[in-house]
Amino acid sequence: MSEKVGAYGNKASEAGFRRKWDKEEYAQKAKEKDEEERKRMQENEELMKKGKRPRKHKEELPKPTELMKQREFDLELDKNLNKTMIVQNAGGRGPGQPGFYCELCQRTLKDTSAYLDHINSRQHLRRLGQTTQIARSTLDQVRARIALLREKTKEAATARAFDFEKRLRDIRDAEEQARAEKKRRKQEKQMPAEPGEEDVKVEEDESMSAMMGFGGFGSSKK
Repeated sequence: MSEKVGAYGNKASEAGFRRKWDKEEYAQKAKEKDEEERKRMQENEELMKKGKRPRKHKEELPKPTELMKQREFDLELDKNLNKTMIVQNAGGRGPGQPGFYCELCQRTLKDTSAYLDHINSRQHLRRLGQTTQIARSTLDQVRARIALLREKTKEAATARAFDFEKRLRDIRDAEEQARAEKKRRKQEKQMPAEPGEEDVKVEEDESMSAMMGFGGFGSSKK
């Protein structure tokens, strides 16, 4: 009975097709990394003794694999506008702090300006695997974009369009109502007062003057 042969031409029982790791090479890399970290710590100690800020560890970001792309989602920067929120992680780090949290970089930004600067920064784009360069649009893409914008403008203009005849009728009706109201008020002013209304008004004025103590200022002669 013949023994089975693998896809690489070797025996199925053999594992020689698997990748072999050079242990000495990676041990040397780990040793160099430890040595670099030790030197950095020594430099930071000397800087702190001189009253200077320590040097931060330079993070190795992944290499970009594509050009910068347009975001396909809304950032919703105003979703919590004029709202009261409970801070769940006031003294620690991570999500739950006041501000805008970036899940990819695990950072909290205090306002929208800092958040926008961060998500457009080189560090954030590198974590996404993108460069800071924008892809050059082709002629067909520009024409398609212009056609799309024209269609949107046309739809917006159609939505704002209204019936001019109906608008004119509404204006005429409003003017007629205003003229009728003005005519009615003018007729009310021109109508003569009834005979008893003036006597009642004089009696009300005299009684009000007597209540306020102004009745004795007149002459007592008859």
